[in-house]
Amino acid sequence: MNLLKVSLAGLLLLMATQAKSQKTEQKKPDNPVKCANIKEGKFLRANYPESIWHMTIKDNVQTEYFNNGKDYIKSTLVFIDDCNYKSIVMEKSDKNDPIKIGDVFNNKVIATQDNLLKVNTKVEDSQFDVVYVKVK
Repeated sequence: MNLLKVSLAGLLLLMATQAKSQKTEQKKPDNPVKCANIKEGKFLRANYPESIWHMTIKDNVQTEYFNNGKDYIKSTLVFIDDCNYKSIVMEKSDKNDPIKIGDVFNNKVIATQDNLLKVNTKVEDSQFDVVYVKVK
């Protein structure tokens, strides 16, 4: 039994050192954060196909598209400063979506790196971080 434990521990140690040796150097986030990247463009979510969700922002109007572009939620953006903005839902196509016209989302760009933007979103009593990929 002890031999089995020692063998498993050795195997785990070997796997950990292999994983560390294969680690690629990651780029550092932008400093300062490039908040202006959120003000216009087309965005995808990391690991989401465009057909499931994508978003465009132009002239302070954010439109999120779902269901192969058949459904959408359109919001007006009010920038508090370069990195903080509110999105206020103006219209939506899916009547069953729980988001309501007039809902206000408070957003803060908390990190950027090249074409990636990490945004913290707060609505009512919940908050979450979303990573967007700017494609245009």
